Amino acid sequence: MSHGEAGHNASIELGLLVEAIYQKYGYDFRDYSGASLRRRVRHALAQFDLPTISALQEKVLHEPASFQHLLQYLTVPVSEMFRDPTYFLALREQVVPVLRTYPSVKIWVAGCSTGEEAWSLAILLREEDLLARAMIYATDINPASLDKARKGVFPLASMQEYTRNYQRAGGREAFASYYATDDNAALFDRSLARNMTFADHSLATDSVFAETHFISCRNVLIYFNRALQDRALGLFHDSLCHRGFLGLGSKESIDFSAHARHFEPLVRQERLYRKAAPL
Repeated sequence: MSHGEAGHNASIELGLLVEAIYQKYGYDFRDYSGASLRRRVRHALAQFDLPTISALQEKVLHEPASFQHLLQYLTVPVSEMFRDPTYFLALREQVVPVLRTYPSVKIWVAGCSTGEEAWSLAILLREEDLLARAMIYATDINPASLDKARKGVFPLASMQEYTRNYQRAGGREAFASYYATDDNAALFDRSLARNMTFADHSLATDSVFAETHFISCRNVLIYFNRALQDRALGLFHDSLCHRGFLGLGSKESIDFSAHARHFEPLVRQERLYRKAAPL
């Protein structure tokens, strides 16, 4: 078989795998970026010690537990607290003053992974005296990631890096005052999570669930194709209140999206946008 034929077959197998996952489990990866999905599935094949994507498809169709295992590879959680500190600094300086003008604030962290961003935002809001009247909705499609996010327990080995990020993000306290240590883990102050809700939500299949003032969805859209990016941005537009705020990841943009005219840059280099006023 030629290299081209092998590639074509793998592409067909990948299409059949994601269709089977959608039909059986309701998780929709059909509009995820092909290159990213292929890379993740190849990694999963090695971990499962399977020769082909077809063999993987058969396994996940007949063994629900193996699908939960596969889900960990398809939704690779990569995050850190106060990631891209200048983004959080821009939030403090440009977004928080406007959020202060609302009697209550609703924030949506879409694709929250294992929760580092949600906990970072809770710390920032507490320092800005906003946490008590804020609600943070942190959503993801991966139940194992949501479970980790809910616990607010992160590796102790990461705290040095997170502390540097926090300080560069304009942090006002000693970062260590927000967590206790136990063995190799940092356990974050449970009171930070009092106004946090962690929930299953898919940007591919679910609809808007609340009106929000600020949405942070960072390093999620890069894994979607154009159609799914547009769907997600449409959800964000519909969820945001009049002149609400949207934050994306450092490699993401709405410039070429179907919704580009519905947002205006607030701090372009930090990928912070504001919902445009209706024409």
